[in-house]
Formats: sequence, structure tokens, C-alpha cells
Amino acid sequence: MFDKLFGRGGGRPAADPHALPAPRKLRNGLYTLHALGDTRVSALLEAATAGDWELVKAALAPFDLGRDDRVLGELADLDGVQEWIGAAVEEDAEHRATALLISGARHISWGWEARTRARAVDVSREQWRVFRERLGIAEEQLLRAAESRPQWVTPWRRLLTSGRGMSLGPAVNETRLAAALRRDPLDLATHIEWLSQLQPRWGGKPGEALAFAREAFAGAPDGHRLGCVVAMAHIEEWVESDGGTSLDTPGTQEELREAARRSILHPAYERSPGWQQDFNIFAMALGLSAEGIVARRVFHELAGAYTPWPWQYMANPEKTYARHRRTA
Repeated sequence: MFDKLFGRGGGRPAADPHALPAPRKLRNGLYTLHALGDTRVSALLEAATAGDWELVKAALAPFDLGRDDRVLGELADLDGVQEWIGAAVEEDAEHRATALLISGARHISWGWEARTRARAVDVSREQWRVFRERLGIAEEQLLRAAESRPQWVTPWRRLLTSGRGMSLGPAVNETRLAAALRRDPLDLATHIEWLSQLQPRWGGKPGEALAFAREAFAGAPDGHRLGCVVAMAHIEEWVESDGGTSLDTPGTQEELREAARRSILHPAYERSPGWQQDFNIFAMALGLSAEGIVARRVFHELAGAYTPWPWQYMANPEKTYARHRRTA
């Protein structure tokens, strides 16, 4: 039925030999995606949890950490990495750039953990001190990694985050954006990070982020995941308005439908590790817009796979996901 509805003749994608099996029992029809849903990423996280640098390097073999921000993000968000990665930076000259990249990315996440998601006025002086200290370390390490591996895009994408957190200003951040896009003009992680920079809460102007997203995706080939930047821009607009901006308009619904059809639902779309997050971005945007055609297909393909981001913008993210899934 879905193939006829969306003009596809090839059926569902071939089974992924590295896919982690979904739990047999689902709560509210969903399960939280672990390790990007990939057995190889799961092995990488096990090695990192154990603090075994040799095993981490071996587990990284299938991935290009300098270009794959999703895999880097799994390591950046893993508590405890900061306890052992410094030794790898100091002792492993051959793989120092990789160690610096992991450590820098981890220090950004670790810094935000200290700051918390509270409003700036509610963050204590000590929290600010730790936040800036950790981001300062990240800055130094990521710049060293970028200098050592000029072709890598992920250090520059992460430097956008630290630059925003440290309020380094438009000139610095725009230079970093340009550096990232020179290395990969279609990098989704870079574009989504820049969406945050363009929000009024970070000094941007209303509507600026959505215009940026539309222009970026207009130049992307069919089947490219950059379509997610359009969906995320609408979510950011909703967040910026504290939920006051309604996405339930025919124009927004049609724009999201077209972006999904030309990106994640296109036959050329590649389901690399973590593809479920791309679908979750669209699932949230389509749910907020009360779209009733493509949303059903997106939730069907997810089969209950839930990624905390971007649903964490909601007060009750899992319940909201489940509700939108039921009504799709």
C-alpha cells in the first residue's frame, strides 16, 4: 500500500546485517534506539565504556569519525570517556587526531551536562565556571584535531557548538561554518547546528533559520538526508515560540510532505547507522503540524524506534511520541 502511495516499486530496503534487533516487548509501542541501532556501534560503545583504547580503535575501523558526526556523538555523550581519553591523547601519537576529536567532542557534552538545560538566569556561577572550563578544553583539542586532519568536517561542526556556548560572536562562528561547509557542503549535522545559532535566543532573527534551511535543501540531490534541516527548522520555530507557533497550516504540511518525499522517503536515501533519528525529526515535525498522510508512513517505517532528540523539547517526550504514533 505504501509503495503505491509514494510511487515506490522496490518495496522495503534490504535487511541490514548490522542492525540491532528491536526488543520483543515495547512500552507504549516504542523502544529507545540504542547505539544507533547498529551492532558495530554497540561494540564501539562497549569498548569505550571499558576504557579500552585499543578496542575502541579497532571498533572504529568501519567508520569515518572525521565525517560521521552521529557516531562521534555516541562517544561524546558517553559518560566516563573523559576519564581515559586524555591518556590516549598524550600517549598515542599515531592516532592522536582521533583521540583529540573524541576528547573535544566529549568535553562539549560534559560541559553542557554541568550547565544543564536550565535558563541562563538559573545557572549558578559555579556551573558557568565549569561549563566554560570544559568548553575551553574542547576548543583547544578540536582546533588541534582540525589542524592535524584538514579534510575532517566533524571538528568544525563541533566547534560551532563550543563557539555558541562560549559566545565567541558571529565572526568566529561564521568562519567555522564556512570551514565545515567547504569540507562537506551538504553535512546535515553542520546545518542543524547552525539552525540553533540562527534562533533569536542565540542572537538570530525570526524566520532566518527557516530561510537558511530551505535554501540549503533546495541544492541537495534527491534522497539526501539534508531534507531533515527543513523539518528541524519548523521544530525550532515551534520551540522558539514556546509552543505558541502552530505548524498546523496547509503550507507547512505540504512543505514537510515534499521534504520527506524528496529525502528520507526517496528510494535513493541511504539508511546508515542512526537513520531512525532522521525519521524521528520528521515524525515530530509532521506530528506537530497534524499532517495525516506522510506521518503515517514515517511512523510505520520506524516500527516504534524512538530517539530522545528532538523529542526532548517536549515536556513528556515518550508519551508525545506514542500519542503522535497512535494518531498518525
